[in-house]
Amino acid sequence: MEALAAAIAVSFSAIGASFANSIIVKSTIEGISRQPELRGPLQTVMLIGIALVEAIPILAVVVAFMIL
Repeated sequence: MEALAAAIAVSFSAIGASFANSIIVKSTIEGISRQPELRGPLQTVMLIGIALVEAIPILAVVVAFMIL
């Protein structure tokens, strides 16, 4: 039963992170299309945001290993 709980936690966090990443990238592309001169700063902020969002599934994997 613990393995099922760990698998559910990791899968939901991965799905949530993928949706969040898609929203971040979509917003960055919209911002670049509106103001092309801000491409560099927008990409920097996008990469930082993606890195922070990707930390969530990594923490979920750590918690899943703690459950097992």
